[in-house]
Amino acid sequence: MIKILSPILMTFFLSPLWPLGPNPVPGDPFVIVNKSSNEMALISENKVQTVVSVGTGITQELTPEGLFTITVKAKNPYFRRANIPGGDPKNPLGARWIGFDAMGTDGRIYGIHGTNQPASIGKYVSQGCIRAQNEVVSSLFPLIPLGTKILVISSKKSFEKLAHEKGAIE
Repeated sequence: MIKILSPILMTFFLSPLWPLGPNPVPGDPFVIVNKSSNEMALISENKVQTVVSVGTGITQELTPEGLFTITVKAKNPYFRRANIPGGDPKNPLGARWIGFDAMGTDGRIYGIHGTNQPASIGKYVSQGCIRAQNEVVSSLFPLIPLGTKILVISSKKSFEKLAHEKGAIE
């Protein structure tokens, strides 16, 4: 049985469609966060679908840069650090959590999330996460499946150029 499954599993894991590959597949959802402008773009179907304002780290180092993978998603996330349940107006994570595997983490440390402080959007205010309006994160949540690639970068390039360079736009 293992002899039969082994080639099948190897083909699957080495496939360009395997979500943990190095780059996005053209046409698939891809998220880019540009710390220089505090904006986030959703690329899908070979074009930039939307661009929204976000908040990022108080210092450049706090929000890690690189190409990561979305590994965790949660509705009304629980804020463990202060023991605040999801849905509570005091919860700083807002309505949704879209976590990614930055710096060898499992998607529960760094993420895109809503906020109970909407005035912080567009500013350098977080401890490393990417904040967006609750309505924005809630509307993007179903469009960003697990396995989606996310590029966090500081750049003067356009979202189209960055997506093209990473292979998300043909």
